[in-house]
Amino acid sequence: MFATEHLAFTGGLPPKLRAQVTRPPVPVAEAIDAAQPERERQDRLAYRLLLFFIFVLIFRPQDDLKFLDPLHLAELSGTAAVIALASGRVSRGRQFTRMTPEFILVLALAVWMLLTAPFSMWPGGAIAVFTDLFSKVLVVFALIINTISTRQRFERLVTIIAAGTSYIAMRAVFDYVRGINLVEGNRIGGGLSGLFGNPNDMALNMVAFLPLAIVIALQRKEMLARAVGLVGIPAIVLAIIFAKSRGGTVGLVVMVTVFLYMMRRVRPGIAGLVLLATLAAVPLLPANFTSRMSSIFNAEEDPTGSREARKQLLREGYQAFLDNPIVGIGAGQFTNYRPDERQGAWRETHNAPLQVASELGILGLIIFALLIGSGFMAARAAGNALRARAEPRDRRIAPGPVSAEYDRLALYAAALSASLAGWFVAALFASVAYYWTLYLVLGLAVALRDITRGGQPVPRTVPAMRRTVSSR
Repeated sequence: MFATEHLAFTGGLPPKLRAQVTRPPVPVAEAIDAAQPERERQDRLAYRLLLFFIFVLIFRPQDDLKFLDPLHLAELSGTAAVIALASGRVSRGRQFTRMTPEFILVLALAVWMLLTAPFSMWPGGAIAVFTDLFSKVLVVFALIINTISTRQRFERLVTIIAAGTSYIAMRAVFDYVRGINLVEGNRIGGGLSGLFGNPNDMALNMVAFLPLAIVIALQRKEMLARAVGLVGIPAIVLAIIFAKSRGGTVGLVVMVTVFLYMMRRVRPGIAGLVLLATLAAVPLLPANFTSRMSSIFNAEEDPTGSREARKQLLREGYQAFLDNPIVGIGAGQFTNYRPDERQGAWRETHNAPLQVASELGILGLIIFALLIGSGFMAARAAGNALRARAEPRDRRIAPGPVSAEYDRLALYAAALSASLAGWFVAALFASVAYYWTLYLVLGLAVALRDITRGGQPVPRTVPAMRRTVSSR
C-alpha cells in the first residue's frame, strides 16, 4: 500500500524515473531545434541564397522571361552563397565546410575527375565537365550540408523542390493534352530545359522528388502544401506516365515499393491507401503506355529500336571500361569513344554506374558506389536516431500516442530512402552520374541525419505513468 501511495505521488521513484514522470513531454522536433538555438541565425544569408539557387535550378524563370537569361541568376546566387558561407564561418573561427564522410566522397569524385583528365581522349572536354557542371554540384552539396541545420530550413528547401517539380509536371501534362512539345509521336518532350529537359530525365527527376512532395502534402498545412497534394502529386504521376520512360516507370515501381515498406511503421493507414490507389490505377493506364513498357521484355513491341540500341550501348560501355579500367576515358567522353567502330556512335551509355566505370575507371566506380550507399545509410541513420528518441528510457513506462513531430521527421527519412532507390533504378537507364539529382537527395539525407542527431534525447510520447499522475 505504501509503495502504491508513493508511486501515485512520485515520491518513491528513483530520481531519473521521477524526472521522466513529472517533466512535461517535449516534442521530438522541438527538442532537436531547441538544442541548436543559434543555428537558425547562423549562415542565414548563405541559406537564403541557396534557396534562391534551387528555385532558379528547378523553375528556370529565365526560360520564359528571356531578359533574365543574361543575368546568370544561378551562377550569381551560387557564388554569393559561397562567399556568404565562407565569410560567416571565418568570422566565427570555423572551417569553411563540415567534412562529413559524404562530402569527402563527393570531393574525392571531383578530384579523381580532374586527375584522370590528362589521360582522357579529350582532356579539355573532361575538364569542362568539371568546371561547367560538377564543380557547381560540389559547391551546392557543401551549401546544403552546412546551412540546412534545422527542421524548418530542411522543410523550406523540400517545399521548394516539391513545388517546382509540381509546376514542371503541370506544364508537361498541359502540353501533352494539347499535343505540343511531344517526341517520338506521343511522348512528353520534357518540361523545361535543365533537370527536366527530355522525357527520360524528367521522369527520373520526378520519381526522385515525388516522395518528398507526398510528405510535404501530408504534413504541412499551408496553401502551397495543399496545392502540391491536390494538384501537384497527380500531375507528377501523370507526367511520369505520359513521358513513357521505361527507366522512369521501373524506378517509380521500386520507389513506391520502398516508400510503402518504410511507411508501414510510421503511417500504416496511408501506406495502405497508396497501395490501393496504385492497384486501382493500373487498369486505367493508356494502351500506348503499356505497350511501350512491355517492350522491356518483348523487342517486337519496340518499333523505334531503342531497346536494342541500349543493349548495344551497354556492350560498348563495358568494352570501354575493359580497355581503360584504371583511369577510364575521361569524364563525359564516352560519346567521343571510337566513333568509327561503334554502332551507337556519339551516344552516352544510358547507365549511370557504367558511365562512371567507363569514364573514370574502377576507382571512380568505387567512389560512386560508396556515395550511393552513404545516402541510404544517412537516411537510415536519421530513422534510427528518431526511433532511439522514441523509445521510453525506462521499460516500466509504456509509450503513449505517437507525436506529430516524430511522425513528420520519420516520414522524411522514409521518403529519402525511397527517393534514392527510385533514382538509382531509373539511373540504370540514364547517364546522370554527374548531374544534380543524386547530390540534392544525398545532401538532404545528410542534413536530416545530422538534424535528428543534434537534439536532446527525449521520449516520443507522453508516458502512461505521467498521464496517471497528471489526472490526479
